Amino acid sequence: MFDNIVGNDKIKEVLKKSVDLKKVSHSYLFIGTEGIGKKLIAKEFAKMIMCIDENKCCNKCKSCIEFDTGNNPDYIFIEPDGNNIKIEQIRQMQTKVIEKPIISNKKVYIIDNVELMTIEAQNCLLKTLEEPPEYVTIILICKNENSILNTIKSRCTIIHFDKLKNQDIKKYLEKNYNITNIKDNLLDIFQGSIGKAITLKDKVQDYEKIEYMLRNINNKDIIETLQLSEILYKSKDDIEQILEYLNVILLNLSKENIKYIKCIDIVEETKKRLKSNSNYDMTIDNMLFNIWEEVNEKYCRSQI
Repeated sequence: MFDNIVGNDKIKEVLKKSVDLKKVSHSYLFIGTEGIGKKLIAKEFAKMIMCIDENKCCNKCKSCIEFDTGNNPDYIFIEPDGNNIKIEQIRQMQTKVIEKPIISNKKVYIIDNVELMTIEAQNCLLKTLEEPPEYVTIILICKNENSILNTIKSRCTIIHFDKLKNQDIKKYLEKNYNITNIKDNLLDIFQGSIGKAITLKDKVQDYEKIEYMLRNINNKDIIETLQLSEILYKSKDDIEQILEYLNVILLNLSKENIKYIKCIDIVEETKKRLKSNSNYDMTIDNMLFNIWEEVNEKYCRSQI
């Protein structure tokens, strides 16, 4: 099991061992950034827990087969209903918790995006975590634990997931999507998340254009710079990610020339303006002009 899931090998080993030794906890809290495999590992772990074969995860027993087809009655996956996980969802879960397993000897409940649970839902869940039936394992998944009640955290085995290494993401994209020659700058913007890598894999050329623009901004006049930056004006929905990418490139450029450091502040100010609903095109215009002016400071002075 876990063979097709990239990264966090130590965690996978610990979880597998807990099943082998029959020392699975009643409740877990999986914490880590989006897209690093928490949900995939949780599901495989659930399948392993419920497997009724002596060797575990045989993929052939009734429990495993029903799990793979999404029909295992001993497994329930809960996710936000709209913007939140509501108390009604937890109450429905509690009515099922008290019922004994049908196929397996265990039941597993996974609750995704736990940070989106209402306080009422969290307090309701707490009752189950305090005295869970011996045959139940509950796995909570979250990106940010700060919004989760300490009383819930104290009743869970907490597992922190690491971001994936750039090399692992690179190999994954090459193997599964035949994408090669991805630059380090773009790998950095994935922030150790295969989820982000998959989302952005079809936009590699756009990001290459953005990098070309920044790396050549000191050789172009402002009109040429605006023309090269056309992709920014067409990417309103993705601008937050793009601005992060700009900063990655600027930070690398600053290692060659310190003047690029001030450009990072310009990008950060642009983020603030966009969040305050400033005019999009004018804000991008202003950012590009200020970056160009900062990088071409000597040229600007010579024109005075």
